[in-house]
Amino acid sequence: MIQIPALRFGKPYTSLEKATLIHHVTGEPVAEVSQVTGSQIARDLGQMERAHKELRAIPIRDILEIYRKAADYFVTATLPCGDAELTFDDYVRNLSATTGSPMVFCRRNALKVHYVLENIEVVLGGLTRGLDLTALDTGYATGGGRTQAFYPTTDVFGAVLPSNSPGVHSLWVPTIALKMPLLLKPGREEPWTPMRVLQAFIKAGLPAKFLGFLPTDHAGAADILRLCGRSMAFGDDKTMAPYKHDHRVEIHGTGYSKFIFGDDQADNYEQYLDTIVEGIAGNGGRACVNASGVWTPRNGKAIAEALAKRLSGAKPRPWDHPDCEIAGFARPEVAEAIDGMVTKALETPGAVDVTEQVRGTPRLVKEGRIAYLLPTIVRCDTPDHPLANKEFLFPYASVVECPQADVLKRIGYTLAATVLSEDERFLADAMACPNIERLNLGALPTNRLTWDQPHEGNLFTHLYRQRALNIAPTSHATAGPAARPVAAGRDVAAV
Repeated sequence: MIQIPALRFGKPYTSLEKATLIHHVTGEPVAEVSQVTGSQIARDLGQMERAHKELRAIPIRDILEIYRKAADYFVTATLPCGDAELTFDDYVRNLSATTGSPMVFCRRNALKVHYVLENIEVVLGGLTRGLDLTALDTGYATGGGRTQAFYPTTDVFGAVLPSNSPGVHSLWVPTIALKMPLLLKPGREEPWTPMRVLQAFIKAGLPAKFLGFLPTDHAGAADILRLCGRSMAFGDDKTMAPYKHDHRVEIHGTGYSKFIFGDDQADNYEQYLDTIVEGIAGNGGRACVNASGVWTPRNGKAIAEALAKRLSGAKPRPWDHPDCEIAGFARPEVAEAIDGMVTKALETPGAVDVTEQVRGTPRLVKEGRIAYLLPTIVRCDTPDHPLANKEFLFPYASVVECPQADVLKRIGYTLAATVLSEDERFLADAMACPNIERLNLGALPTNRLTWDQPHEGNLFTHLYRQRALNIAPTSHATAGPAARPVAAGRDVAAV
């Protein structure tokens, strides 16, 4: 059994109280993870002002080189994980063992983390919209006759992380490149990816004093969000409700992602079925960008039946099988609760589980210690049905009929929307729709991300505030280590 310590900004810490991680199939312990308390978190955060100043002094070109090395080490090196040394394959196996996500999903999503590490300049270019990255050294940059200036909003960035998929860790990976110390609270079943990324950074030459790996309980997680000047957190609507209006916390919650047919394409639904299936079921349907709804002005019954036929063949397979399509639940009671919620909501008239009719078997399957939820397509008669705009942690989607004239007003918050239409007026309305955060035009799955685009907020604008900057022509004041004077009297447009 692997012993995984906390990493208190350069100092490994082994606690008396530990969380035990269990293999989801065998029930055997895989690892013990040391836990930290809220008072320890507060004490560590008290040291971050100095650490932040030291990180800001490292030239961005050196940090980018660290990222390039870390990307290679992440997938090729044998890296420390507590008292063990893990290859990439070891890491993937342990990740799958404790989360229940099949190895093929884990490997595929871990490679997304590698992509961000390897292509950090592209990612930063997207987040900063092409800002000259030397501005991270100086505090401002000039170009096109304009000056852009900014300043940091905090001395440390905290992230309260989930256990559902390693792909989400791509979102905090750019933090160090933005010259901000990093505090990670790993998900209970998923310490593996955060630890491996941090160890890759350390092996690449980044001082460990800029990195915190602080496993803790719910109260400790709340302390991180309360004490860090800026943070991100993952959770469902209920868990994230206390932080909904807290500008310091970037929330990554329920996505309610959707496919939306325009009038002109609703009769051509068959040509989009492969795209819709991928959007619903890719990665086991567990991502916030997996589609949980298909909205169409007509042909709802036909679309639901066609999707149900495509998805009804999915079946449970062993966690190490290369053709896994769905993920098991390491805690069967979670699958049972979700199944109960869907079944209860179906008692409200106006909805039918089309996949159960096609498949002829229930959605809940139990095998030994594991539970599975089979893909489920529910046809809803109206957008008002309780299942019309729901999201669950498995391949689930409702099919809802709604007139094109009303659909953008009725869909509610939508993290990722794929609009299937060639109607320029409808596309323009979608572009202007405040309910949609990520927008795909044309046959693109909702779960197809580009990492140089912001996702549920922008990490750069979360960590930096805009500033107006004037420097007199005779002033030798600098805004950073290598700042250059700008023309007198110029009001600087900020980032």
